Amino acid sequence: MATGAGLVILPLVLRATSFGRGFSAIIPLGILMFAAGAGLLWWSLRKARAGGSSAQRTAADFTGAAQSGAPAHPGEDKVFAEFERVAINEESTQGRPSVPPEAWGPDAFAAIEWRRFEAVVEALFQQAGLETKSQSHGADGGVDIWLYTQSQPDQPVCIVQCKHWSAKSIGVDKIRELLGVMTAKRVPRGVFATTSMFSSDAKEFAQGNNIDLLDVDRLLAMIAKRTPVQQQDLLAVALDGEYWKPTCVNCGIKMVERKSGKDGSPFWGCANFPRCRTTMQMRAI
Repeated sequence: MATGAGLVILPLVLRATSFGRGFSAIIPLGILMFAAGAGLLWWSLRKARAGGSSAQRTAADFTGAAQSGAPAHPGEDKVFAEFERVAINEESTQGRPSVPPEAWGPDAFAAIEWRRFEAVVEALFQQAGLETKSQSHGADGGVDIWLYTQSQPDQPVCIVQCKHWSAKSIGVDKIRELLGVMTAKRVPRGVFATTSMFSSDAKEFAQGNNIDLLDVDRLLAMIAKRTPVQQQDLLAVALDGEYWKPTCVNCGIKMVERKSGKDGSPFWGCANFPRCRTTMQMRAI
């Protein structure tokens, strides 16, 4: 733009001289260059202002989303919508029940989250006189509970895998995985506990490989054999704290309720998002 202005001003200043009259022909070129430069400057200033406004809007959107618990960007909804690929427990969980269960039954197992279920299973073995060590997240080969006897406090005699599922049954693939861990850890016995059921193939495979299967019916039968005081102790373990709110399997902390920006449906998301993108679908009970 400065060059264009010079090509206009210089011939006008020198027009009284014979030397200046020779530059008169470049005045139109100077005007054109000046206009082009001015237009470019105007476009650059407008773009800069628009970028600043966009940054302010982005910051405001992120702050509002953080306060509301919603994803900061619409694209994050796609991450949460694909919960089946990142939620390790592979099962949905519910919102807070209106009335806590007062006795043991299928509804009691349905009301609690997966970590409370593991705690109940661990307490059952403790009541049987076994020493236990639990591992609620950051799984070591899929082991949830290690069992020890008083005579062998340093060598596990059994490992336990827990699955808090409701609708689908446990297939033989999960039992094979448990056997693989048993072999790798050189542990002679295994237990697979679930709030669901087992497929016929899973039952057949477990029988020949020193694996005990505890479905929801067997678990309730075990609890029924405990004394009334022990049953209440187990129920207290199940209903401890925010028993309905799922724990993030990666971070070991309680998840938070979020709403999808697409349809407003609620779901559980890790409180450490976006560092952790674990999600779980929410269902009613």
